[in-house]
Amino acid sequence: MQAVPPDVLPPDPFADDPNDPAREIDALDDQAGDPVDDDERAELLADLADLAVYQALLEPRGVRGIVVDCGECDLPHYHDWHLLRASLEQLLADGRMRPHEPAFDPKPADYVSWDYCRGFADGVTATESAY
Repeated sequence: MQAVPPDVLPPDPFADDPNDPAREIDALDDQAGDPVDDDERAELLADLADLAVYQALLEPRGVRGIVVDCGECDLPHYHDWHLLRASLEQLLADGRMRPHEPAFDPKPADYVSWDYCRGFADGVTATESAY
């Protein structure tokens, strides 16, 4: 993506406003998470590698991404492949994930669990090694 030069953008309507509503968002951006330790880094890198395999195997079959059951709200969260990859990369780099918009009106049949992905990949590997 190409950056837009600041002089081309319209002026910020909240420039120099002490009540700028974006200050709260900027404060969140300034808060870094705890850095990931070596074990967490290794797990995240393994997850990213697995995610690439799962996407390569399942996206051509119409699977849009992974569904994760949220422990905080007890609802399923649907993550497209690129969104999950970006979240994992951000966790790796920043030690935290920023909030993001949930999928709009997802079709649950288009998403599978991480365990399903793992089992599917294992099945493909076992089938191909049998030949």
